[in-house]
Amino acid sequence: MMKRIIFFVLSFAVAAGAMACTNLIVGKKASADGSVMCSYNCDGFGFAGSLFYSPAGRHARGERVAIRGWGPQHEGRFVEQVEYTYNVVGLMNERQVTIVETTFDGRLELQNHDGLLDYFSLMRLALQRSATAREAIRCMAELVEEYGYNSSGESITVCDPEEAWIIEIIGKGEGRKGAVWVALRIPDDCISAHANLSRICLFPHEGECWDNGSIVKQRTKRVKEYKSLSSRHLQYIDQPQVECVYAADVIDFAREKGYFNGSEKEFSFRDAYCPIDFENVRYADARVWSFFRHHCPDMDEYLPYIEGHFDICDGLPLWVKPEAPLSLQDVQRDMRDHFEGTPLDMTADMTAGPWGMPIRPLPMHFRTTDGADLYRERPIATQQSGFTMTCQMRGWLPDDVGGVTWFNCDDADMVAYVPLYCCITQVPDCFRPENNPRNEFSFESAFWMNNWVANMVYPRYSMMIGDLRKAQQELEDYYFVDQDSVLATIKDMAPLDRRDYLNKKSIAYADRMMQRWDRLAKYLIVKYNDQVVKRVDENGDFQRWGYDTPGYGQQFIDAIVPATGERYRLNKVIERRER
Repeated sequence: MMKRIIFFVLSFAVAAGAMACTNLIVGKKASADGSVMCSYNCDGFGFAGSLFYSPAGRHARGERVAIRGWGPQHEGRFVEQVEYTYNVVGLMNERQVTIVETTFDGRLELQNHDGLLDYFSLMRLALQRSATAREAIRCMAELVEEYGYNSSGESITVCDPEEAWIIEIIGKGEGRKGAVWVALRIPDDCISAHANLSRICLFPHEGECWDNGSIVKQRTKRVKEYKSLSSRHLQYIDQPQVECVYAADVIDFAREKGYFNGSEKEFSFRDAYCPIDFENVRYADARVWSFFRHHCPDMDEYLPYIEGHFDICDGLPLWVKPEAPLSLQDVQRDMRDHFEGTPLDMTADMTAGPWGMPIRPLPMHFRTTDGADLYRERPIATQQSGFTMTCQMRGWLPDDVGGVTWFNCDDADMVAYVPLYCCITQVPDCFRPENNPRNEFSFESAFWMNNWVANMVYPRYSMMIGDLRKAQQELEDYYFVDQDSVLATIKDMAPLDRRDYLNKKSIAYADRMMQRWDRLAKYLIVKYNDQVVKRVDENGDFQRWGYDTPGYGQQFIDAIVPATGERYRLNKVIERRER
């Protein structure tokens, strides 16, 4: 039988972009409508974001998937195909299974370049093969065991309409094919997050279970009663009482490498495989802290940890129970965070420039002329995002309409999230890879249209952000209101008719966004031309004549004399002239 080869191609650009990301996670009882939610900012300079798509298909025995990964080292290497693969849109499949990630690197000596699977290949294979989050975890564990893992440390969010999990994974170094990993189920009434730093510390071992946040011995020895199990018994992961799964050698391997020498009950995955320091906490866990802070009133007690005082506090909780349930709009707002209202607020001092700009240029470190080493904050929202998504999985609805990826390319703060249904088989033109070239501006590209607007707004942020927010809110309000109409329309449709309708809806939503952003870009260049602000009437139309000169923000004005001395002091110039 002829073997049909399916090419699984990932660009190096995506690899670079996925190195600094943020995931927010909401359990179904912590959400306002009972949905499981997660989010993803895929951050990295040098690549243009677009929407991945993989169609469903049935496959013949002996078919193989070519794994190209992020370089030529894996040419001609394959993974055995499965009988059926699911439709995948972005990072959600047709069964509402969603997988997103952040990279924590960890101990770089554990990267095995000879392993076949990088983390994005691993995630996408699991999406194509899994009907539940638990199946996806088992799939990824089995794939790395069989084919090897070549990325550095990863935190991976795995969700379906009922559950949310975190799995953390790192390789075993050159010549060691598998990986060590731990997966924990997030309680339904809690929220969690990760952002480029390992988050799993203690976890229950086989024969143990969680009890009010502590680990207690399980009396029965029957595997089916265990709350936690190792990869030796991975076949039992589908049993609902299982809430933790881990590689059988995750502790033994740490002992072998000299990363850990205590008792099993003291073992912390993070401390063994991704030791903390001020930099990785401030650049990474500070984002988690800021998210938690929006929804839990007592998070300031962890501020010493964010400021590097590990003798006072050495970590954040893996999950917290929010003060009130979160809506999808809450999660989208959280993805636009720059530490506003916290001691880390990026708009609150002279480094924000004349107009309160909440972004900063690279590098992360810089040095004064007298040799002082400085750093900049790293918020959730950042200019180098290739794409952003907030994913909603709703178990009370049919899968094809229950799973929605709210997606756009570029910085979450500067875009409108566009709803795309998990069953669609046509990617909107503006999100197609071929319409989002990395090195050429295109009016057909969501990435470049969004960047056109964002890069006008960034330098005069406080002056211009209101106009962007108005357009953003207008679009997202329309999308949210229209969801009720969609549900009413598809209620009595046959599955194929529903898919056709949802294809057209998703395309129409994306087209509406592109048209609105085109108008916004043209409006901004006219309104803010040459550093003044043209006046508008009550309808938002430009007046025939008249403009305002808003000038610098007060915090910047107050920083001028300390920085420049008498250089710009007007009364000194007048006194000199009078003399």
